[in-house]
Amino acid sequence: MGVEVLGVSYDSPEANRRFAEKNALPFRLLSDRDHELAKAVGAARTLIPFAKRISYLVGSDGNVLVAYPKVDPDTHAAQVIEDYRGVAAASDPPD
Repeated sequence: MGVEVLGVSYDSPEANRRFAEKNALPFRLLSDRDHELAKAVGAARTLIPFAKRISYLVGSDGNVLVAYPKVDPDTHAAQVIEDYRGVAAASDPPD
């Protein structure tokens, strides 16, 4: 099972590039300037100019495997890795 991590923000592609370089992010940041993706996944907020921190573990078929409606930056990466390992193990054919 291949893995790609993507981040999304409302910032411009150039601002995302600078942020990713400054913070040595090992994944791509996508720009959602029109907030269409945030609206589609329930991350947009009406009165606040920042999207909610929401994450999804998505299968190679595009289906959401695990949704994380509340993200704690201190523990989230470990949780996603654990969940990914569980999904990957379940999808591996038996020997």
